[in-house]
Amino acid sequence: MAMYRIAIGSPAEAAQPDAIRAAFAEFFSMIIFVFVGEGSGMAYSKLTDNGPATPTGLILASLSHAFGLFVAVSVGAVHSGGHVNPAVTFGAFIGGNITLLRSILYWIAQLLGSVVACILLKSATGGMETSGFSLSPGVSVWNALIFEVVMTFGLVYTVYATAMDPKKGNVGIVAPIAIGLIVGANILVGGAFDGASMNPAVSFGPAVVTWQWTHHWVYWAGPFIGAAIAAIIYDNIFIGDDGHEPLSSSDF
Repeated sequence: MAMYRIAIGSPAEAAQPDAIRAAFAEFFSMIIFVFVGEGSGMAYSKLTDNGPATPTGLILASLSHAFGLFVAVSVGAVHSGGHVNPAVTFGAFIGGNITLLRSILYWIAQLLGSVVACILLKSATGGMETSGFSLSPGVSVWNALIFEVVMTFGLVYTVYATAMDPKKGNVGIVAPIAIGLIVGANILVGGAFDGASMNPAVSFGPAVVTWQWTHHWVYWAGPFIGAAIAAIIYDNIFIGDDGHEPLSSSDF
């Protein structure tokens, strides 16, 4: 079972050069992703003079997030695995692919990266407000929770299949674009309902900068639940006990 492979790690990990490099990789990848994704929404608002949401805006959000995540995962993959998402890191932890202590380093770096990106956007745009995640009219918190669980399940399942499965072979080459595409596709599905976050850090940065926390818990609970389900299912059905090797001190 995947739960038996959960590793806490050693406090010494935090001082290891490879762990520090991995955290910095997550920090900079998150800045790239949030700056592009959040910034594209702000640019659209400026072009439309803060007009109402439209199908065109949803498509543009999907494309910008897909492209941005493709790049962010690619540039971080060598050093950190290119998680660029606390939920992905949690899924990796549940499947025994990263220790808890290194996960905490990643989470701190990811959250800081998102906040920094939003601050940079606010400064660069002359004080425009970064758009926080919120529920559309008629959408309950439970509707949004189901959306976030299912969409993040699809994301983390894709991460496992293309990037974490020891048997992935050449499929690993397309992992960044597959991960970007599933996020873009999910935005087309859930964007009109709850913004389609799938990523607690992406929700956290705008919430900090605007100090708007309404229903914020949904954007943590949903992705973490979806990530855990995906990790447990994929790890136990497709990887199994024979597909894992013990974590070394340099594993992430």
